[in-house]
Amino acid sequence: MYRTHRTKILVLAAFVSVLAAAAGAQAQWKCVEGKIVSRWAKDVSPGRVHPEYPRPQMVRKDWMNLNGLWQYAPAEANQPAPIGKTLDGEILVPFPVESALSGVGKHFERLWYRRTFKVPAEWKGRRVLLNFGAVDWESAVYVNGKALGTHRGGYDAFSYDITGALKDGENELIVGVFDPTDKGFQPHGKQVLHPGGIMYTPATGIWQTVWLEPVGLRSIESLSLVPDIDAGCLYVAVDVPGKGDLPDVTLKAFDDGKEVATATGKASDVTRIKLPIPNAKLWSPDSPHLYDLQVTLSEYDKQTDAVTSYFGMRKTSIGKDDKGITRMMLNNKFVFQIGPLDQGFWPDGIYLAPTDEALRYDIEATRKLGFNMARKHVKVESDRWYYWADKLGLLVWQDMPAGDTTKDRPQFRKELTRLVQGMGNHPSIIMWVVINEGWGQGDAADTKALVDLVRKLDPSRLIDNASGWADHKCGDVIDMHSYPGPGSPMPEENRAAVLGEFGGLGLPLKGHLWQTENWGYANMADRDQLTSKYVELLRGVYRFKDAPGLSAAVYTQTTDCEGEVNGLMTYDREVIKADAEKMAAANRGEFPPPPQIKPVAATSEQTPAEWKYTTEKPADNWSKPDFDDSSWKVGKGGFGTEGTPGAVVGTKWNTPDIWLRRTIVLPAKLPADLQIRLHHDEDADIYINGIRAAGEAGFVSEYYEVAISPKALVSLKPGKNTLAVHCKQTAGGQFIDVGLVEVVPAKQPTGK
Repeated sequence: MYRTHRTKILVLAAFVSVLAAAAGAQAQWKCVEGKIVSRWAKDVSPGRVHPEYPRPQMVRKDWMNLNGLWQYAPAEANQPAPIGKTLDGEILVPFPVESALSGVGKHFERLWYRRTFKVPAEWKGRRVLLNFGAVDWESAVYVNGKALGTHRGGYDAFSYDITGALKDGENELIVGVFDPTDKGFQPHGKQVLHPGGIMYTPATGIWQTVWLEPVGLRSIESLSLVPDIDAGCLYVAVDVPGKGDLPDVTLKAFDDGKEVATATGKASDVTRIKLPIPNAKLWSPDSPHLYDLQVTLSEYDKQTDAVTSYFGMRKTSIGKDDKGITRMMLNNKFVFQIGPLDQGFWPDGIYLAPTDEALRYDIEATRKLGFNMARKHVKVESDRWYYWADKLGLLVWQDMPAGDTTKDRPQFRKELTRLVQGMGNHPSIIMWVVINEGWGQGDAADTKALVDLVRKLDPSRLIDNASGWADHKCGDVIDMHSYPGPGSPMPEENRAAVLGEFGGLGLPLKGHLWQTENWGYANMADRDQLTSKYVELLRGVYRFKDAPGLSAAVYTQTTDCEGEVNGLMTYDREVIKADAEKMAAANRGEFPPPPQIKPVAATSEQTPAEWKYTTEKPADNWSKPDFDDSSWKVGKGGFGTEGTPGAVVGTKWNTPDIWLRRTIVLPAKLPADLQIRLHHDEDADIYINGIRAAGEAGFVSEYYEVAISPKALVSLKPGKNTLAVHCKQTAGGQFIDVGLVEVVPAKQPTGK
C-alpha cells in the first residue's frame, strides 16, 4: 500500500516542483565551473531539484516543494531582514552556498535567502507547516514580515506553523543564516574555513529540502517506532502537541500490500501503543524486509490527520558467541560487520548529493563491494539516505558531528538529542558514535554523561562512547583506530571489540581529482597494488575476527574527498579504484593463498640493522651514494621512542627530524617483485641511490609494503646500493624503520 501511495506522491511532488520553478525558468543559473562534478549534476535544473518527498517515514499526500531558485545576498550582523526587497543574487536551494550546484560557489558567514510562493486554494481551512530538512547553522525565518523564530543546529529538521502569517495571493519567505563554521564551538563535523588534509569545504545555509504541507487543527508532529523481535511487536508513540484530550490513533501494518496487524490507542509522546507483528520477517543486510505502516489520527470519530510510514523488525545487542567471546549481535546472532568510513561529501553539492539517484548509488556501490555496514562519519544525512540504507540493507553506525563540545556542551547535548530522536526510526542505524577520536571530548565523567543521555533517549541501540583514542570504559564497544592496520582491541566482558578505522590506501587518478596536491595514509602505485594490499589488509582483519575476537571493522573510506585520495571510489564516483570482485570476496572473508614476504635488505623487526644517522639538516645531496656521511652517528634500527604503537626501537630518536643512510647489498639476480617494507610515524621520504623511491604521509602502527617508484627501481643493481630516509615528526609517538623485501605470489591451487 505504501509503495503505491508513495509513487503517486512523487509524481505530484515533481509536478508541483515544476510549477513552482516555472517563473524562474529563464534565469541564468548554471553550475559553477572549475571543479570536478559527478555525472548526476547534469540532471539538476531550477525546475527539478530533489523533487522527492523528503521524509519517507512520515509521508503526507498533500505538500509543496520549495526547492529551486531563490534570491540571496550576503548579510551583516544585526542587519534587519530585507522585507519586501529584491535581493541581487540567485541561488539554487537546497545546495549550500559554497557548492558548485548552488550556482554561487562562495562562502559567506551570513546571508539572506528570499522567495515568494502561493498557497494552493484547496488548502484553505487547514493549517500550513513550513518545513526545513536542515540549515547550517543558525537560521531566522520570516513570512510576510512576521518573525517566526530562530533555530540553531545544522543537522536536524525543524518546522514552523505559518498559518497566521499567510495572506491571499503571493507570500514572501525570508531566511537569514549565520554559520561560524570552525570559528564557532557548535557541531560542524569536518567543515572548516581553510580546507586541507582530513578537513573539507564548509556547507553553509539551507542544505536540505524546504517544503510546505497542510494539516488539520491537531496533527501528528512525530512518530517513535521501536521494534521488539523477542516480544513480536512494534511499539509506536504518536506525538500530537496541543491542549485538550488526547486524540485517538489507529495503526495498521502491511506486508506487501496485505494488512497483517492493527492496533488502537491514544496519541502521546510517552505512552507507546503495542502493535503485534506475528511471525515477523526480520530485517537484516541479507534480507532488508520492510513493513508499511499507516497512522490515522481522529477526534470525536473524525479523521484529523493521516501519515504513511514503514519499519523494520530487527534487534541489535551485545552478547556472547558460541566460544564465549563478547560480540555485537544482530537479531540475537553474531554478524561480522565490515564497512567503509562514509564522509558524505560530494564534489558538486558538498554536503548534499546532486540527486536522490546519487544518494542511492553510494549505498548500492557499498553493497556491491561486499560491505554490510557503513560508518556515517561526523555528519548526518537527509532522511532519504537512511531510507535507501533501510531499503537496500546497509547497517549504519551514526556519528554525532564533532565540534568543540567542551566550550558549548549544552548545544552539543541539544543537537545530540535531536539526532537520536530525529533519526531513531531507521532500522539501518544500529549504533550511535558519540565522540570521534577525542575531538572536543571532555573527561571521563563528561563522556559517561553523554553515553547515559543517549542510553536514556534510545535503549534499543548500541553506543560507541569514542571511536579511537580516548576510550572512557563506557558504552557497548571498545574501539581502536589503526592505519594502515589492521589491529584489534581485546573484547571485554560487556563490550565488544571493534576497529573503528583502518586502511586509508591512497591512489590518485588523473581526471578525477579535486586539486593537484593529494594524499593518502599509504600510497599505492596502481590498481593492482591497491587491490593486492586491500586483500592483505582484510586477511588481517579476519584473523583478528577469530582471535582475539573482533566484531567489526571500518575501512577508510567510501570515496576520495577533496584532497584525500583514500577512497575506494573517486570523488566523482566515476571509478571504483580496486578490483571490485576481489574486494567483495575479501570483505566476505574469502581469500586466495597469501604471498610470501622474503627479506632482501631486512628491517630491524628481528635483527637490528646498522644505519648512519643525523638529526641536523644535511646538505642537499645527502641521499646520493657518493655523499660523505663519515661525520654522522652510527645507530641500530629502528629509530624512535618507546611506547609508539608497533615500534621496535633500537636507537632513541625524539627530535623533529632524522636523516638515515645505509648501504645494502643486493644479489646478482635481482628479485622479481622488490618492494619497500617500512613502519613510520610520521612522514617518511625514502630514496634509493639518490632517487626518490617512495613518500608516505602520516603515521601507522605496524610494518607494511609499498611499491618502489619506477625511476628508483631501475637504479638498483647487483652489489652495493644506498638506501636513505628522511622522517619528520610533529606530535605524539615517533618511529622509522625501512628495508627491502621480495613479494612472492602464492601458488594458486589447480583444479581438475
